[in-house]
Amino acid sequence: MKNFYITTTLPYVNAEPHVGFAMEFIRADVIAREKKIEGYDVFFNTGTDEHGTKIQRSAEALGVSTKEYVDKASEKFKDLLSLLGISSNTHFIRTTDTKHVKAAQEFWKICDKNGFIYNKDYTTKYCVGCELEKTTSDLVDGKCPIHPSLTIEEIKEENYFFKFSEFQKPLLALYEENPTLVTPSFRFNEIKSFVKSGLEDFSISRLKSKMPWGVPVPGDDAHVMYVWFDALVSYISTLNWPDDKDSFDRWWIKTGGVVQYCGKDNLRQQSAMWQAMLMAARLPNSKQIVINGFITGEGGIKMSKTLGNTINPIDVVKEYGTDALRYFVLREISPFEDSPFTMEMFKEAYNANLANGLGNLVSRVMKMAETNDISVEQTEMVDVKKYAALYDSYEINKVCDDIWARIQSADKYIQEHEPFKTIKSKDKVGKDKGVLQIQFLLAEVAHIGILLAPILPETSEKIAKAIKDNKISEPLFMRK
Repeated sequence: MKNFYITTTLPYVNAEPHVGFAMEFIRADVIAREKKIEGYDVFFNTGTDEHGTKIQRSAEALGVSTKEYVDKASEKFKDLLSLLGISSNTHFIRTTDTKHVKAAQEFWKICDKNGFIYNKDYTTKYCVGCELEKTTSDLVDGKCPIHPSLTIEEIKEENYFFKFSEFQKPLLALYEENPTLVTPSFRFNEIKSFVKSGLEDFSISRLKSKMPWGVPVPGDDAHVMYVWFDALVSYISTLNWPDDKDSFDRWWIKTGGVVQYCGKDNLRQQSAMWQAMLMAARLPNSKQIVINGFITGEGGIKMSKTLGNTINPIDVVKEYGTDALRYFVLREISPFEDSPFTMEMFKEAYNANLANGLGNLVSRVMKMAETNDISVEQTEMVDVKKYAALYDSYEINKVCDDIWARIQSADKYIQEHEPFKTIKSKDKVGKDKGVLQIQFLLAEVAHIGILLAPILPETSEKIAKAIKDNKISEPLFMRK
């Protein structure tokens, strides 16, 4: 069996889950489900990032221990997965897990042994929201453009550094050898330009006396690892690296590496920093990095926990259902560009394309079938490979567009042929024609249901049951 490994980034647990995380989980889940349908054995990974300054400060603000805080917060993200229909998920890694801590320390030791870690005194500007160092050119009016409400802090201390500057040529060579490493192409061009402009070594530790919540640096109790250095290692610690060689070989070596979903604010970390770290540890690089755009709120402002303008996916699912949210982030949100998400837009798309579109079609066809006792055998997914290229380019929205074109075509067929009238013909020829028309529509509904399996799994199962039972007990989507 062919193997396929896909991972999301690990969301920071310093605030409630928001719809941006939900989008990334759902998109990765669709790819994982589709690969399973194609016959792959899939390792789908996600989890939670639980170290760093933001986590410690969030716990302090609530007056609880950091451990208590991350344990409770991690469960919220775990619960979110089932709420979003992420049944294809099989692995959930926490960066506070013992196996992860051990792997991060071993990774550090290897990079150090290979000569890519050193320590020095330094001063830098730092955005707590990004958990990243910032140069003057990164800032707009002295503020981080992604977290403008936060004050840029200045760090003065002794830290360990990673020799990022030594990886300019190796990274450019990697980009040349793997022209599909980063998608979409305009994001790939961005990271190429960044690397070509020159790389600076980056800090990979913090003084434990100032920020104790982190993975201890091997051999130096005065320091803990910088959160990004430790979190990125989760992509291999989840495979039980370095202890389980068979697992690592199966999911990383033989698959050609991991497919990583992330937001555009992770471009530098995922496609340059992490790739350089893998090189330093003499490990193979990632297979592909898929960069999502931002979800924006009112006025085109990035939706973020820091700004407090997020939409809670739990609230959306409670009112509209899991597949309604999956539909919106898969079809109505651009796969790569920034896109707005307001509840007004959501409700309009829900009523037009789910309640009045897919839901209405299935109800009408099943009513005709039940009334006239007409049934069809379940159809096989004869054109599953039809969408393989679109899934491989992560253009799930185009798959959705094609499926909804079929829905509209079936609606048009009903309007033009009126099988509900033809079936009532008094002559046998007319009646037989009506039967064939309804059988055609039933087969089309069954086929649409199968095509929806990776995208709207709950709805796909309901359609399959309706076809099998030759009736539908309630509408798939109620108008709101």
